Amino acid sequence: MERRTMKGWLYLLPAILFLGLFLVYPLIDVFVYSFEEGYNFASQTYHGVGGYNYAYVLRDPYFLQAVRNTFILVVITVPLSTGIALLISAGLSSIKPLRNLFQTIYFLPYVTNTLAVGLVFMILFKKTPYTDGLANLILGWFGRGPIDFIDGPYAAKMFVLCLYTIWIVMPFKILILTSALASVNQSYYNAAKVDGTSRFRIFVRITLPMISPTLVYLVITGFIGAFKAYSDAVALFGTNLNAAEMNTIVGYVYDMLYGNSGGYPSYASAAAIILFAIVLTITCINLLVSRRYVNYNV
Repeated sequence: MERRTMKGWLYLLPAILFLGLFLVYPLIDVFVYSFEEGYNFASQTYHGVGGYNYAYVLRDPYFLQAVRNTFILVVITVPLSTGIALLISAGLSSIKPLRNLFQTIYFLPYVTNTLAVGLVFMILFKKTPYTDGLANLILGWFGRGPIDFIDGPYAAKMFVLCLYTIWIVMPFKILILTSALASVNQSYYNAAKVDGTSRFRIFVRITLPMISPTLVYLVITGFIGAFKAYSDAVALFGTNLNAAEMNTIVGYVYDMLYGNSGGYPSYASAAAIILFAIVLTITCINLLVSRRYVNYNV
């Protein structure tokens, strides 16, 4: 038994070394950096150790703005994208002809470059001296004035960012949910139809409980992905996100790390640890809730 155990550890050794080198060590390194006050990247020196970096970051208006933007993005996009993906997947599962074609069409945004999709969204929503954009053209049909969704009011810019994020993440969720729906045992549906159960009751009482583990997985990964959002905002509003008031926590970390005068790695590390703590807390809460309300033995 000991020989077999040793053999198993030898098989795991490359993965353990890889994770330790590229995941555990950088996390520990960032944690140490976050407490080194006045760290100079060029000379590799610092003048003290303490919690000043965290105090500075938590008082920085740009960081607070990034936290607000990130939480709004998470709260809006994760439930909406999951719910819409569930409805589309249920519709695809009930369509026999051309199902594969529809699945391919819905999956195309996921394999398309995010910056290219962002450019398309800019064309649709950006107001220029030559055109008001397709979105404003549609609003004009309902008697609404043109809105500059890219350089205008904060609410308009947040609307475009949320719409763009939902558009980007939804194809993956559709693919996963379609596979989950296809794996549900048809005998449950047949028994429910014999009893004369309505489609809505079948969906609520049979389909949702059977695919609930998949839904929890998508919600958790959706939260993590939304908290790491950065390229979406850059694709729409450019690299100067602070001026556009559309920065995210990851964008703030990037700005602090590669900003003027060589950057501020200590502040960036503190912001990164705060983000890690937020994501870890929300993930743990989701896991606790899923253990209580999700049946993994169905």
